[in-house]
Amino acid sequence: MSFNFGMVSGRCPDFSAPVLHGEKPSSIPLATDLLKRDGRPDSSKENVINAPGGFAGLPWAEKCKSKMESPWREVAWTEDRRETLIESISSYKPGSEALSEARVLLVGPVGAGKSSFISSVQSVFTGRFTNRAMVGSSSASFTKKVELQLFNIRGRSPEQPTALVLCDVMGLGDGETTGLTLHDTLAIIKGHAPEGHKFSPEQPVRSETVGYVKKPSLKDKVHCVVFVVDASKVSSYTKGLGTTFQQLREHISDLGVHQVALLTHVDQVCQETARDITQVYNSRIVQQTMTKAGALLGMSTSYIVPVKNYSSELDVDENTDILLLSAVDHILQYVDLHFQDCAASYPKLSL
Repeated sequence: MSFNFGMVSGRCPDFSAPVLHGEKPSSIPLATDLLKRDGRPDSSKENVINAPGGFAGLPWAEKCKSKMESPWREVAWTEDRRETLIESISSYKPGSEALSEARVLLVGPVGAGKSSFISSVQSVFTGRFTNRAMVGSSSASFTKKVELQLFNIRGRSPEQPTALVLCDVMGLGDGETTGLTLHDTLAIIKGHAPEGHKFSPEQPVRSETVGYVKKPSLKDKVHCVVFVVDASKVSSYTKGLGTTFQQLREHISDLGVHQVALLTHVDQVCQETARDITQVYNSRIVQQTMTKAGALLGMSTSYIVPVKNYSSELDVDENTDILLLSAVDHILQYVDLHFQDCAASYPKLSL
């Protein structure tokens, strides 16, 4: 069955009510009966438009509502752009005689996609999916593991590692009694916690901890913190987690460490983006979800980038690679800002 909707050419109806999906009734009113002459919805029939199986329940109506006419961020979805990003990240150097690596800590709740991001970034360089960080399923996360793990992202060959080290650790909890605590997170950032240390809320990192780094150098410290939040769960995260995020941000800011954020699983909140990842910045749903993430973190959306991690794929995809590499490039910009801020304290930094 097809309808002539009588829309203004090239424009989708501008609905103000949310799209609802439900069981379609046996009798559906003609779409033309729900529109004014100019092709816009007739507000007097809003109850029909938004009823289960009504006008707003039609798939194309959802598409028109969620897709914006122009992207809210510009991205070049080309092979040249992918190669440029790979080359830039592969050749990245901290610009210091005292440093050979940039250390980045991923922080977020269990299942947000921290380990998946690490594995996905590594997969871009190997050209096939690599589950390097022991990623769990959507219902259970291997990052319930408690030890601090450092992953040096390899270049296109194992003999050519990049200067990027991504730090993976257990998920945050609501407060100081579950998951990674505020105290221990700050111990990692300050460089006191050794690699492989097993965290426990009952046994916080202290000077008596085995392997404790008493006088950490710049290379032992974290140079950028990346908060990781799941787009499909932003609205359901607890108030306690939001408080934990904002307390962390305040303390990390006091340490002079820059912070950014990843919005993962964007393909799970927008069907258009799931079908075509290049539509991510044309998606009103993704944009609105990013605004919610910013409110949760107490962070401007200019610091937040969306990503789609590899999960069930065996091969990598050019456009997914571009989104992942763009996120890494975003992170490295703030790593460099941290090194610039540290230049006065560390004379050997040649920035």
